[in-house]
Amino acid sequence: MLVVTRKTDESIVIADNIEVTVLEISKDKVKIGINAPREVKIFRSELKTAKQTNEQSAHISGAALEQLLNNHKGTS
Repeated sequence: MLVVTRKTDESIVIADNIEVTVLEISKDKVKIGINAPREVKIFRSELKTAKQTNEQSAHISGAALEQLLNNHKGTS
């Protein structure tokens, strides 16, 4: 991991087309702005983790689905 120190209104450039700028620094938060091409997906890490967890929870094997359907048929 690269660690850099920046002040308000200073930025870093990633791969010639992504710029990350420090917009505001407060007591315990840093507000950043990200300028990147539209095709670059940008997520907050907690949203990416939640998305991965939801995808894993939603994934069901064919055998498990068949068992679920058979159990449902038995209760109707």
